[in-house]
Amino acid sequence: MVSQSEKRVIGYFGFPRRSILRGIRERFGMDIELVDLDIDIGAPDTGILPATTCSIIRNIIDNSVNMKDKLAVVVAAVGEGKCDRGRHAAEILKRMGLEVTESRFPPEEFENRPLQYSTGRLPLAEKIDSIMRSIVDPSPPGEPPERCEPTHGFWGVPPNDARILEFFPDTTHIYGWTRCVEAGRPGDIDLECGIDNGVPTVYFTQSFCAKQDLAHYLAERSRGLLVDCHRDVNDSILAKIEAFIRLS
Repeated sequence: MVSQSEKRVIGYFGFPRRSILRGIRERFGMDIELVDLDIDIGAPDTGILPATTCSIIRNIIDNSVNMKDKLAVVVAAVGEGKCDRGRHAAEILKRMGLEVTESRFPPEEFENRPLQYSTGRLPLAEKIDSIMRSIVDPSPPGEPPERCEPTHGFWGVPPNDARILEFFPDTTHIYGWTRCVEAGRPGDIDLECGIDNGVPTVYFTQSFCAKQDLAHYLAERSRGLLVDCHRDVNDSILAKIEAFIRLS
């Protein structure tokens, strides 16, 4: 007989509190699969949200709707560690009949985990992937990468289209929300705004993301490169990033 945990999955988005994720897993069985709903996994466009919606939020809705019969519950980060659109997405899913557990990450539960991947020598895509996996399993996956001095910086959230990361050298340091995730401190605005002076940094956001305001301000102050793209990157964006990295 197939168990409930084998037939169903837990969906989550953003960085939910570890205590909530753990409680949900214990409820359905610790071996139940967890699925990151932020990621583009090829779900068809449901047409529920307008075209001007941030790609990550559209992924959440499209993935959830297309996996509705398989989802045991959606664990939704809706506080300052995510964004208001994350809260709206959670409400839409609830109104569509999905079970949703909301998570707000209060400052008193902030952690102070070491920044191993944000400051390590490793391909940027691998570093970001390791950081995002730490949401579900915070134990180190193995030996951390060698620490390096930053030659470049990447500020922002994991992009919907990872091709944008290919031009960055292994000595790129990670800033912004992704660094907050590794530290276990989503919503820590001081850490999110923290950058190393003099490091040529690309400030990346998805189009129509609320973090564009912060990215624009920080890029202007540090003479960094501001980049936003909607869903997939195009040749113009890739060329702009490649030129910035080569010339800096």
